[in-house]
Amino acid sequence: MPSFFAPLALLPAGWLRDVRFDVDARGDIAEVTAGGESSDTTRLNGPVLPGLADLHSHAFQRALAGLGERAGPQGDSFWTWRDIMYGFVRRLSPRDVEAIAAQLYVELARHGYTSVCEFHYVHNDPAGERYETPTELADRIVAAASAAGLGLTLLPVLYQASGFGGTPPTEGQRRFVLDDDAYADLVERLVRRHRNDPQVRVGIAPHSLRATTPAALSRACAMLARLDAGAPVHIHIAEQPKEVEDCRTWSGTTPIEWLLSNAEVDARWCLVHATHATPAEIEGIAKRRAVAGLCPTTEANLGDGLFPLGPFLKAGGLFGVGSDSNVSTSPVEELRWLEYGQRLFHRARNVTQDRPGASTGAFLFERARAGGAQAAGRRTGALAPGFRADFVVLDETSPALAGHTPETLVDAWIFSGNANPVRDVVIGGEWVVRDGHHRFEEQAAADYAKTMRRLTA
Repeated sequence: MPSFFAPLALLPAGWLRDVRFDVDARGDIAEVTAGGESSDTTRLNGPVLPGLADLHSHAFQRALAGLGERAGPQGDSFWTWRDIMYGFVRRLSPRDVEAIAAQLYVELARHGYTSVCEFHYVHNDPAGERYETPTELADRIVAAASAAGLGLTLLPVLYQASGFGGTPPTEGQRRFVLDDDAYADLVERLVRRHRNDPQVRVGIAPHSLRATTPAALSRACAMLARLDAGAPVHIHIAEQPKEVEDCRTWSGTTPIEWLLSNAEVDARWCLVHATHATPAEIEGIAKRRAVAGLCPTTEANLGDGLFPLGPFLKAGGLFGVGSDSNVSTSPVEELRWLEYGQRLFHRARNVTQDRPGASTGAFLFERARAGGAQAAGRRTGALAPGFRADFVVLDETSPALAGHTPETLVDAWIFSGNANPVRDVVIGGEWVVRDGHHRFEEQAAADYAKTMRRLTA
């Protein structure tokens, strides 16, 4: 049973010096004790924090970064960007999907994410037909996460329509579409295959209310309940004003209100974005203990708007952060811009923390850690017995952290510069990043470069 020694570690009760972590054969923390370093422990050379879950990722979109930043003739929006994405996804082979995901997951690990919730919706071949192996592309995601050492919550997406009320899908969406039987088959295969894998959890992701029907949503949730009653359910919701208005036209109400009234939303659910939520909807999400999946860098890139974070926190709401389209792969940037967006809107500082003298950075990290772990449906995000042995070690010699005490360390990490001060990362008791270098980074970079040269030729 491996053991690790941390000179300083952030435990649930706060910072503690000289901590020993004993890890079991599954990669979980078996015991946490205070005491001196011993010969049978592996030293973690720096302050140790629990890892964060990236609660919303579309891995293939990492390759889109920089390809959609040209102004159109009549202005640009989420909807024009979506057309660019549809054109790009037509060209992806299974090997491309794996290469892009592996590069992304290496980057996520190097920045301090130790697990990812993959909202996986490319299921079919370019002609819209199922692969001979129905789990072909999902298997590529699992392989990429394994190579990168990242914990994975795999969320196969249910996508059947192009608009509210079951409008038929478009040509650009054919790689995403599965009927009810094919979708159930995919999810069941994946649940059974990974049921006993401590690094993989399988849930479902109805893409959005515009891409599913009420009947299909109900059937998918019932199917998951039979397979794994506690598995996570993620859904895009109220990301764009047009989506909200289209939902009103279809149902007479908003997407969030419809969902809260017609689905058994609870702590298993992650409502991704929820950008255009009303005060009543904010209260409803918080009351149900669902997690709001916030992705500030992507929401900024796509011009979505700002989530009403202040009222949500006052209502006791839970949130985590995600990399979404992966224009950024750093949790620090997501947390920083979560706070900065609110500062710009309210023209004030330290907006998310209203307790005098308390740390804004520590508050954001703690909330994102807990919310992300809940959304991932895995025992992560705490340095305590029974949780995954996921350790993020900061480099005390980094100028961004120089001179900081435990009281200001997380603030410095989040709000000081753009250099990455993550030195080492251990995931499930396995070394993944040492001295800033990921064990798979050279191979991942070579495969990714080859893929990008082909896709952009």
